[in-house]
Amino acid sequence: MPIVVDIDVMLARRKMAVGTLAERVGITPANLAVLKNGRAKAVRFTTLAALCEVLECQPGDLLRWEPDGTAGTVTSAGVSAADADR
Repeated sequence: MPIVVDIDVMLARRKMAVGTLAERVGITPANLAVLKNGRAKAVRFTTLAALCEVLECQPGDLLRWEPDGTAGTVTSAGVSAADADR
């Protein structure tokens, strides 16, 4: 899926455990794991807002778009394929 969820990055920056985040956001640890591991098909704006509030970040800090098949691919110029078209 081209939408990548970077909750792990923000958890590490905030030195916060997954269980703590789930409790503060008001979702189950299992549902947070589904979102965190990229298996979610959707996220409610209220959940996204709660994540941003607790983690003190912007939605773009948690979600990013990568075209299918280009994640992590680097061209000979040292630019990822995802960035080459920009």
